[in-house]
Amino acid sequence: MKHAPALFRRRQLLVSSGLAALPLWAGAAAASPLPIFDAHLHYSHDAWDPLPPAQAVALLRQAGLKRALVSSSSDEGTQMLYEAAPDLVLPSLRPYRNRSEIGTWTRDATVVAHLEARLAKYRYVAIGEFHVFGADADGTVMRRVVALAREHNLFLHSHSDADAIDRQFRQDPDARILWAHAGFDTPENVRDMLRRHPRLWCDLAFRSDHASMGRVDDGWRAAFLEFPDRFMVGTDTFTPERWHYVVDHADSARLWLATLPPAVAERIAWRNGEELFGQRLASR
Repeated sequence: MKHAPALFRRRQLLVSSGLAALPLWAGAAAASPLPIFDAHLHYSHDAWDPLPPAQAVALLRQAGLKRALVSSSSDEGTQMLYEAAPDLVLPSLRPYRNRSEIGTWTRDATVVAHLEARLAKYRYVAIGEFHVFGADADGTVMRRVVALAREHNLFLHSHSDADAIDRQFRQDPDARILWAHAGFDTPENVRDMLRRHPRLWCDLAFRSDHASMGRVDDGWRAAFLEFPDRFMVGTDTFTPERWHYVVDHADSARLWLATLPPAVAERIAWRNGEELFGQRLASR
């Protein structure tokens, strides 16, 4: 009964939001929590001391995560977590050697050498999460990032507007892009992008507009039902404090996922991430 307090909180939230009468599948999910693939986590330098790797991994397991796509500034954080839990952590290579490079990296040619050196030394499933917008996606550094992803058979985890996503696909129509935060765009625009780009997927990290108090927004429900194989959940631990939300975020995701058809909920919760990323290290 170690999950009883969490289950009680979820039940109270269901009652207060008018969702107490859920399908039988929701009760089964509560008894055996739905696995979660968290597609957007960071373990950057300022989290290492307050939350050592063993404690970070313990939180991920407490949340019931099946896998965690992790990047960090610097990449050493990702490597520490991967070493601590290779069965759980999927490494993604962030271009930033420190967080201050978020706004400058696309104009810094030394980033390319950094990425090439890390790719030669370690194994990854993606490059990112990186921030690039508009015409900056056509710059020399970003073009090399797209090429490196192609050469190493990696996904691009792109925090971008729709324009920058379009530009990356023009550079490589066969690229595979995980669109961080679904671009913070509207569900209607996201659906349009998914229709145009069959090799585009979205994470829902650090968004609340898709679901509130266990209710899925109508526009987002339509997107999830049209593209059940193209969405993933994520927490986005961009500051150390965000790590304390990992467990609650997984619990709240299970709450709104329980209102979707079971097959759709499972795909968004973990199957999409597992199919796209889960076996990539083993197969390389």
